[in-house]
Formats: sequence, structure tokens, C-alpha cells
Amino acid sequence: MAPGSSENLTVGGGSPVRLAIAASLLCCVALAVWWPGVVEYDSVEQYKQVLSGIYLDWHPPAMARLWAVLHPLGPGATPMFVVQFVLYWLGLGLLAAALARSGRVRAGVAVLAIGALPLFVGWQAAVLKDTQMLGAIVAATGLVGWWRLADRRVPIIAMAVAAALLVYAMLVRANAVFAVVPLVVMLAPWSMRLWQRGLALVAGILMVLAVSPPINHGLLGADETKVTRTLPIFDLAGIAHFSGGADVLLPAERALIEQRHCYQPYFWDPLGDDDHCGSIARRLELIPPRALTTLWLGSIARHPIAYARHRLAHLNSTDRLLVPMGRPDAAPPRRSEPNGIGLGSPGPVASAIAWFGGWLVETPLGWPIAWIVVAAVGLCVALARPRSPARDLALALAVSGLMLEASFAVVSIASDLRYHLWPMMAAVMATILLAGERRPSRRALVLGGAALALIVAAGVTARISLPRSPTSYQGMLG
Repeated sequence: MAPGSSENLTVGGGSPVRLAIAASLLCCVALAVWWPGVVEYDSVEQYKQVLSGIYLDWHPPAMARLWAVLHPLGPGATPMFVVQFVLYWLGLGLLAAALARSGRVRAGVAVLAIGALPLFVGWQAAVLKDTQMLGAIVAATGLVGWWRLADRRVPIIAMAVAAALLVYAMLVRANAVFAVVPLVVMLAPWSMRLWQRGLALVAGILMVLAVSPPINHGLLGADETKVTRTLPIFDLAGIAHFSGGADVLLPAERALIEQRHCYQPYFWDPLGDDDHCGSIARRLELIPPRALTTLWLGSIARHPIAYARHRLAHLNSTDRLLVPMGRPDAAPPRRSEPNGIGLGSPGPVASAIAWFGGWLVETPLGWPIAWIVVAAVGLCVALARPRSPARDLALALAVSGLMLEASFAVVSIASDLRYHLWPMMAAVMATILLAGERRPSRRALVLGGAALALIVAAGVTARISLPRSPTSYQGMLG
């Protein structure tokens, strides 16, 4: 399973071999349990593009194009399901084996145990752009970590494979740039000061954002939709809701939003739904892009307090801090979206495990805000330690997860838990790397534990005191 030699793999009494075999077995078991994979609404729409040969940019064309290439290998979602599970367990297996090779067997076991947690493995069974992204980044991390944790230079071939995986991750999820570029910059082998890495990080993000549309529309041949307008529409509705500003939306539109409760920090969807406030979205979609951007940025500049309240309300919702029990789009899906194009569902064992994953999401294990605290503590611990292979990889993972979470403060439009899978996984991998190398300082444990306890107390209080949330998408639409 690992790309190193058998001699290197067996150092440490065979523990790396055993963990590599364990990862392979876990992968096989997961494939068998969740076969032929789970599809949600987005997956169904992308598969329709595969069948029709007509690609749109509302969903990442890179994923649909790869699906079309792999489609002859198997029916429905099966090829993509296999790809993302194999990448996921390959990355975790490489990282676990690398830790065991360095004598940290328990840390390696912890990596596999977290990977098998129903919350994570249940979501990884769903064929989605988020899980494709997670599989690609985890595989790249494991590939690089195999050599870096041994304090060895990554071979050119392995580096090329890791780079291809990370490029795919950025193409398959628009906001993955905020995770991938920080990961690459922090792992860059050449010596740079912190401010230089910061400049490289910003420049890399801007460059990727600039080249992504030509790749999607030109190289991948996707027709342009109105997907880029969802964020301005969501922000304009939020600003109008919190400010009541007459210069943001038309008076009739503001009244309609309030009457039909179309503005929800949870997601933008009621604004694009014909039965709610779709007429507002249709009008704004007819505005030329430059004029819409001017209206959007101008409204932010004129109503910064209302904009901040809107973004903070959404950030609270997507990070699942002060929210009621039962918020939808958090539990791993138990069955596939109904469809007439041959996309099936896994059996009862998978459904039972997904149910347990749904129970876990109501605990702090399923709250992105809790993992943000863990990642922030890990970042502080890593910065305080001298450089080492494990410390450097942990630092890169913490920065990657936190940067992606930070991006949700300004670019997110929905509160699905699947958007946070990589930050959550990055946080736990960074913690395992740091704890496996050396026990954290008492100060870090006390301060980090206090911060986490405060977050958990606030979250539990909210879930007890707030009215229970609608448990379905239609219920959230109202």
C-alpha cells in the first residue's frame, strides 16, 4: 500500500505493515457495506450531465468529466464511489503507517480509528464534490507524509501525483483553494519567513481563483450558469433584512422577503425557490455581472454593520454553535436521493451506521466550531515547538483547515456539514501528529480545554433552550 520499500515499511517490528493492512481491510469493508454508494441531489444532477454529455458549471465540471471517463468501468455512481473511498483510505493508511514506522503506533491506530468513525466514513460513502475533495486531499497528505515524517525528500513522481490530486481537489470544489493553497505553502520545503509564506498564500489563492473559470468553461467545456450570483443575492438579502436599507433591494422585494421568511442565515435557497422569493433572484440574475458586483459591494460599504450581522448569523449557523437540535444536512445520508436513472442505495447495515453517525452529529464531534477550537489550539502548540517533520505537517494541516473555515465568513451560502469535512479531518490529524510526538504543555491543555468547554457549554445550552429545528430541507424552506 505504501510507496516506500518493503525494508522501510517493516521497521518497528512490522507495525507499519499491520496498519497498512488494517487500512486496506477497512477500505474493503467500507466498500462492501456502502456498495454501490450513496447519491444526493447534487450527485443525481451531475450524473444526468454524464449521461447527456452537456456540462454546466453549477456543479464542478471536473467531477462530471471524471465520472464520464470512468462510467464505462461500472454503472451509476460506483466508479466515483470506489475512487473516493480508495483515496480516503490510501491517505489514512499511508499516514498511519508512517507514524508507526517512526515508533508512534498508537498515533497511527488513532488515525485509522478516526477515519472509521461513522460521522466521517458515513459521509465519505456519499458521492459528492465535498467527499471527492476530501479523498483527494487526504490521499495527497498521506503521500507527502509518508516521506516527510521520515525526514526524507518527496520523490518527484510522488510529488507529481500529490500535485495532481490537489489540483483535482481545487477543481472539484470551488472553495477548496482556501484549503489547498495554504497546505502547499506551509509544506513548501524551501526556507521562508512567516510573512513570506503569507504573501505566497494570498498570491496563490488569487491566481487559482483567476484561472479556474477559464479551465471550467474552456478546457472542461462547461456552459456558464448563474451560480456565481448566489453569493451576492444572499448577501444583498441579508443586508436588506438587517438594515432595512431602501438602497439595497426594491421595497416590494424587501416586503416579500419578510412576508415569506425568505432570508434565513441557514442557506440562500428560499431566495432562488420559485415558491418563495425566486422572482427576486431572477431579477438580479438579469443584471449585468459588473453592475451586480457594484450593487453588492456598494451595499456592503454603505451597511457594514448589517453585512457583519448577516455574515456572523450565517457563520453561527454553518459552524453549528448556537443552533437548535435536529438541524438537517448534518447526518450522513442513509439512502440515495430518489431518481429514475439507475442510481441505487446501500443496504441496511450502511443505513444503521449512518443513523449512528446522525446521532454523533448532535454531539460536539459533529460541531465544526468545536473542531475549529481544536485546530486553533493545535496551531498555537505547533508554532511554539521547534521544527520537526511531525510538527511541520501538523502546522500545515491546522493552517489549511482554519483557512477554509475562515473563508466561510465571507463566501459561504449554506450550512451543510459536508462543507466542513476537511477542516474537521485536518484538525484531528494535526492533533494526533502533535500528541504522538510530544505531550502538549500544561498551559496549552488548560487554555485549550477551557476554550473547548466554553464552546461545548454554549452549544449544549442553545440546543436545550431553542425550539427544535425542522429536520428536512423542505421544512427549512418553510
